[in-house]
Amino acid sequence: MTRTIESNVTGVAVPTVVDHEVPTYLASDEALVYLLDRYPAELVDINRYACGANRRISSLAGTGGEASGRDILQAIKAGEIWVNLRSCEVAHPGLWAEVMRAFGQLLPALGASGARKMTGQLILSSPAAREPFDFNDAGTVLFHLRGVKRVWVYPTTEAFLPQAKMEQAILRTTTEELPYQRIMDGAAWRFDIAPGQALTWPLYAPHRVENQEGLCVSLSMDYQTWASRITTGAYRANGVLRSRGWTIKPMAQTGWAQRATLWAASLAFTRLGFVKNSIKDFARTFAIADAPAQNGNAKTNAALVAQRHAA
Repeated sequence: MTRTIESNVTGVAVPTVVDHEVPTYLASDEALVYLLDRYPAELVDINRYACGANRRISSLAGTGGEASGRDILQAIKAGEIWVNLRSCEVAHPGLWAEVMRAFGQLLPALGASGARKMTGQLILSSPAAREPFDFNDAGTVLFHLRGVKRVWVYPTTEAFLPQAKMEQAILRTTTEELPYQRIMDGAAWRFDIAPGQALTWPLYAPHRVENQEGLCVSLSMDYQTWASRITTGAYRANGVLRSRGWTIKPMAQTGWAQRATLWAASLAFTRLGFVKNSIKDFARTFAIADAPAQNGNAKTNAALVAQRHAA
């Protein structure tokens, strides 16, 4: 079989589920409470979704630690919120060691040989939480530890992922959320991921998530390869050029030499200030919906959400 440029970039050709050996007891209530009580507050993000909607409506980054881990866990279980614990590779070395061991064993099946710049985030989400239709500009492996999570993965074609939208998202001139209609599900792969399973998908593949059962806990590992880094840089440069009226070739018709040139151009554009993140951080743009203490920190607001549900 002849390998194309894209097959060298995207990793697996289709979404793939494998069993992992990361201990699921790391996602027990007591383990999570212990972790939340000690996790660096600046690495804690708390997000809520609009009921019945397909988009994130609010997020508040952690800036303090007044609420207890048990308060936060109760807030997750009680409402449509999810908590993102960033930089697990630094802040949770025990879990990260287990994930890296599993990742090393699964590399051939995951199509992630040559992976570098691995980072991880532990995602704790309520039974009703949903992730909107979006895409990642890094390779992703989702190590699932608790609950049941339903994931739809869509083809990386222009119909599902227009190149102009990709460029805007990679440039951070818009969010990674994409236009979505339910009819698209007919062309998607659908997986119900259980504890002990890991899911990976081709680079840039659009996907969305709906929790199905119980508190859901997953470790999302992001990584880059040289091929994906160069290609993402090429998309970034194309976005700058497109915004200035240039005609842009489809990436599938762009050879390695051209991609490398565009990647180098993207570095230059960044240094020259042509690449700017025009999306304000959600922590500065939104407060948790209807939280009475909008100027408080994320852990405090989580406790307030829990109190309202308990009332």
